[in-house]
Amino acid sequence: MAAPPYATRSEVVAHYGLRVYVGLVLLFLIAPILAIMPLSFNSETFFSYPMPGYSLRWYDDFFTNNRWQSALRLSLVLAFLTTLLSTTLGTLAALGLVRGNLPWRATIMAVLISPMVVPIIISAIGMFFFYAKLNMLGTLPGLVLAHTALATPFVVITVTATLSSFDKTLMRAGESLGASPTWVFFKVVLPLILPGMISGALFAFVTSFDEVIAVLFIAGPEQRTLPRQMFSGIRELISPTITAAASVLIVISTLLLVAVELLRRRSERLRGVR
Repeated sequence: MAAPPYATRSEVVAHYGLRVYVGLVLLFLIAPILAIMPLSFNSETFFSYPMPGYSLRWYDDFFTNNRWQSALRLSLVLAFLTTLLSTTLGTLAALGLVRGNLPWRATIMAVLISPMVVPIIISAIGMFFFYAKLNMLGTLPGLVLAHTALATPFVVITVTATLSSFDKTLMRAGESLGASPTWVFFKVVLPLILPGMISGALFAFVTSFDEVIAVLFIAGPEQRTLPRQMFSGIRELISPTITAAASVLIVISTLLLVAVELLRRRSERLRGVR
């Protein structure tokens, strides 16, 4: 965005200086990613620059090795189930939070988003002792519920933000025309908040797909998600296949974030936000 035409020289310098500073900070943050991804094409088994040659052998190992593929499948199944559950619960919670007559709304909101504030190691330890009493350690339902608790706050925030600018007179108009509350929701409310729901679902998917701390505490020995497999690979045997797996995760996360941004802009257009 260019500086306003009426800005003074000092304001123009500050305007572009801030953007240069933000760009340098962003480059500093993504520099490790930019350094790791080329190593996934290294032809040798060691990490070094300059690379002696280029090869796709590590991607071939990632996509053909049964150990990596089983971890990828478990991560996808876990992320898919978590996304369905967290999107449903988060949307219902957001619909309740935007009601003007809801008592203790701030307190309820603080409790719902607390998994985003509490350090993940604390949450994982609490889940471990809680699931141990319920004999749910090492089970798929236990992992799904744990990931749902961590992912639902993202859905609550995105859907609540979408509903905050929602024109509630549209609901009253639908009801005045004889439509039932259920019909109004599916025909009026849902189409307008759908971009926010999908954005929250994508955040929930990424949260579950990348989660490793809770898995280390709750999962059984044979339940190895992709992040856990990468974590174990770093500790046991460092292989360049880890860089290929990390590159795949980076690409997936980037595509999902781009999709979230596109959905956010579409949601603003639908709600008339400029």
